[in-house]
Amino acid sequence: MASGDQMAEIGEPGDMEEVNEAQGLEDGPSLKSTMERNGKTQPDGPVKEKKLGMIKQFRESMKRVGERSPLASNSKGSKDRPYSDQGGDSIDPEVTSLTHQLPPTHSPSLSAGSPVASPLKSPGEFFQRKEGEESAEDSPPSQKKHSRTHSDPSTIGDSLLKKGASIRRSFRLAGNKKDRTVKQEQLQSVTEITVEEKRAGEESVEIKESYILPEIPLTPLSVMQINELIKTEVLEEAHLNLLSLRQEFQRERDECTEEASPMELAKKEKDLSILYRAMQEKVKEIVRNSNSLPSLNKELLMHVARVIQEEEKREAEPGGVVGPGDWRGAWREAVSEGVEATLKRVPLDRPEQNASWLAIHLGLLGKAILKDLEKVKRELQGSYPPSFNVFSTYMRCYHGAVSQHLNTLQQQVTDLKDYYALLDWIINRYESENIMSSPSLRPEMEAEKTGLSLEEGFLDQLKGKYCMRAKEDMRASLDKILELENEDIWIKKQAPETDDEHFLNSDIHMDIWTNVKSNAVNSKRIDVNLEMRVVCSCLEELQQFPKRFETKLRYCCNSVENPSLWADYQITYINSFTALMEHMEGYRESCPTQVDHLSREVDGLVHRLVQSLEDQFKNDVRPYLRRMMTRKWLSTDEDFQQLYRRTEKLTHRCSQMRPPYVQTFLSCLHYYVVKEYVSQLMKNNYSCKNRKHDKAATKMRAQWDKLKDLFEEMTTHDWLHPVGDHLSNIIGETNKRDIKKHLKLLVADYPDISKKHLSAVLYFRGLMRGRERQVILQRLTELKRELGTAGNIGDNRRALFSDMQVTVTNTDCLADIPLFCFLLPDS
Repeated sequence: MASGDQMAEIGEPGDMEEVNEAQGLEDGPSLKSTMERNGKTQPDGPVKEKKLGMIKQFRESMKRVGERSPLASNSKGSKDRPYSDQGGDSIDPEVTSLTHQLPPTHSPSLSAGSPVASPLKSPGEFFQRKEGEESAEDSPPSQKKHSRTHSDPSTIGDSLLKKGASIRRSFRLAGNKKDRTVKQEQLQSVTEITVEEKRAGEESVEIKESYILPEIPLTPLSVMQINELIKTEVLEEAHLNLLSLRQEFQRERDECTEEASPMELAKKEKDLSILYRAMQEKVKEIVRNSNSLPSLNKELLMHVARVIQEEEKREAEPGGVVGPGDWRGAWREAVSEGVEATLKRVPLDRPEQNASWLAIHLGLLGKAILKDLEKVKRELQGSYPPSFNVFSTYMRCYHGAVSQHLNTLQQQVTDLKDYYALLDWIINRYESENIMSSPSLRPEMEAEKTGLSLEEGFLDQLKGKYCMRAKEDMRASLDKILELENEDIWIKKQAPETDDEHFLNSDIHMDIWTNVKSNAVNSKRIDVNLEMRVVCSCLEELQQFPKRFETKLRYCCNSVENPSLWADYQITYINSFTALMEHMEGYRESCPTQVDHLSREVDGLVHRLVQSLEDQFKNDVRPYLRRMMTRKWLSTDEDFQQLYRRTEKLTHRCSQMRPPYVQTFLSCLHYYVVKEYVSQLMKNNYSCKNRKHDKAATKMRAQWDKLKDLFEEMTTHDWLHPVGDHLSNIIGETNKRDIKKHLKLLVADYPDISKKHLSAVLYFRGLMRGRERQVILQRLTELKRELGTAGNIGDNRRALFSDMQVTVTNTDCLADIPLFCFLLPDS
């Protein structure tokens, strides 16, 4: 028991509680401080001495709770450094505890709203003192007065001067509101600069690898107290008590005393495991949120690192694993979870909400990744020892999390533009200076050689889907082209337009080429090989289009009654598909097989359109050609004028047809008109009598000149021009014997003429029988024999008469009788 003097000097316990409550302390250090200052202790007695030791230890722990709290380290001038690698002056733990437990007190001389804080708010200036020094706040009220009485006069003077300055400043600020506002802004800016300087100073401090573990308490706190420390993130204090509890458990287990029953040991082991699990979960929570919340206290992450390092050391010891273990793996897992949480916070619209949902999301995703990694480099990297490889760990976690995120996104992609956005982001943007290769991440990023950890075959599968989608879109685009052409042109029977070169034109080829070109250009930005695959896919789909187009054209235009409009349609689409093939030839090098197949399909369509145009013309002029070389023809020009007008009209339309098909078509047209005009002589429908052959020859020469002039500049068959002149000379020759003179040029230009063809011409001329006729035919045979070595016989390219059929008459039977039969005397 203590003596009466001691009790009077210490005071009753109730008095001490009142003093502590007056100071704002739940269990203040006054008793301990008073006892230490007076050198007095409790009376001897093992029970009371043990209890007093526990009380003192608990109070010291509570003080460290305050000094290790993350909030305490944020106060200016209160940065404690518990590990040996942190230099600088430290503040007395008791003072730090008081600083955070005392309520803020304001000078009564300051007016309300004054920005000047009480000196109590600046513990670095007001509370700094050496260990063992006496503080006014650490003494009972009876000793406070005594302490002030024996203070240094200079200290009292300084205190009064400071208070007087505060009062004057308060009155001046209260009297001038405008000045108060200005000075508040100035004060605020100074404070911000101070915070930035402080932060820069913190970032400059490098956390060292080695450290000295603070002293482990001999007696740990209770399980609930340790758990409360873990919850409030006082990690250092909680971990030290955990280690103390762990050592206590190991001692009791090793000693196996009777006092420690197996059930108590099992309970303590269970408590220890639960606390370790709670500690690891708290560590993971802090790490997980360290990059998503505003800047956390650097020392808190340092405590996390030290806890992990210490536990890794103890795991190597025999029986050292307590609780979940693998602390470094748990740290990496927490980093990965934090990264995944960052990616999940990036806004993602549904496709039905926004057509550009994926492009927008990927753009925001890249910004979030860059911002997060910049913060890792700027803040988090300096909060761990070098062995943690913080930046590299975050980088690998991002590679993995982004890969999984992309795999999830591609399952929602259905449109071509979204496939493109995904491929472009993966191949071009992720590793670009906008994200991973940003200058703000150097030089750390330059040392990283890893990339996205995509599943094997993921990119090839994505490219395959992109090509398939491009092919499907190509078919849909072609269907849309047919639909628009039908609605805008065919149904309305609207005449086609002409382009700048005065060719009949349709936008079909431009629509198709633009579609293929855009797919090629976009895919080339991603990959050159992908460009080839996409173009080949589009050309494969395009191969089926010519036949589909022809079927739709004939079905929709079957009701077109105007032959001229139908001709214009055919010429227009001959031009369009010719131009389309010119565009597609540019892809022959990359897709030769597909271009060849498409070329055959287009040529087939153009040939059928040309043939249809030619058949339409033949049907149109056939009635007028049949009446050539007849009695009516000789007397009127009506039929020839109809033939000429229709031919002239078609040739004029053909001037709006693009090369090379225009020359081919006009040459065929020229050949047909010449052949059919001359063929009328071979039908033996009329024979000129009474010297009408002269009139017929004159008319034939005039009509032939008009036809020759019509085709002269449009055709490549200029070898057809002389045939009309040769036949006109034969028909118009007055002297029968002189007809033989015109045969040599005729046979030279047209070696395929036969005796039957010449007999038909002579029949039309009026020379149906007789010796002269046979002599003329015999001369033809001689000339063909003489010119047989000229090489023109059998030249199919210049075959004219061989394509004409001759109608046999009764007089033609004499054509085969030998000439000497006509030279015998009459019987």
